[in-house]
Amino acid sequence: MKYSVEVLIEKPRDEVVKKMDNVDNMKHWQKGLVSSEHISGTPGKVGAKMQLNYKMGKREMALVETITKNNFPEEFSATYHTKGMHNIQENYFKETPEGHTKWISNCEFQPSGFMMKAMTLLMPGAFKKQSKKYMVDFKNFVEKGTSVANE
Repeated sequence: MKYSVEVLIEKPRDEVVKKMDNVDNMKHWQKGLVSSEHISGTPGKVGAKMQLNYKMGKREMALVETITKNNFPEEFSATYHTKGMHNIQENYFKETPEGHTKWISNCEFQPSGFMMKAMTLLMPGAFKKQSKKYMVDFKNFVEKGTSVANE
């Protein structure tokens, strides 16, 4: 399953990328993120791996992020792997004539188990909605300093 989502952030690209490229900021825009742990490689560099631990209600989930491209300020791509699902994310940051930043995220979900395959077929909108929510929460964090960490 593939889709693209985008959001316009009314801040300069350098400011947007600086906040995006700081692991400590993730908790402010990724609701449910409990912790992150560096696994291998040089942090921020291609090939680096990090485990991200989430708690959503009573459900706990661990993802392993592997950086596949770090060409900030233009592009950042990574894969995310968890039981039953492999996710490829390509993120592009474009400067607008107004000095703002358009963030475009191309997402691909590759389910490996029956339940995850069924979810991508029956509820594709839920994946896109969650991606957009993270992007809007990031936009609010950058523009207004709003954090989802205490919600």
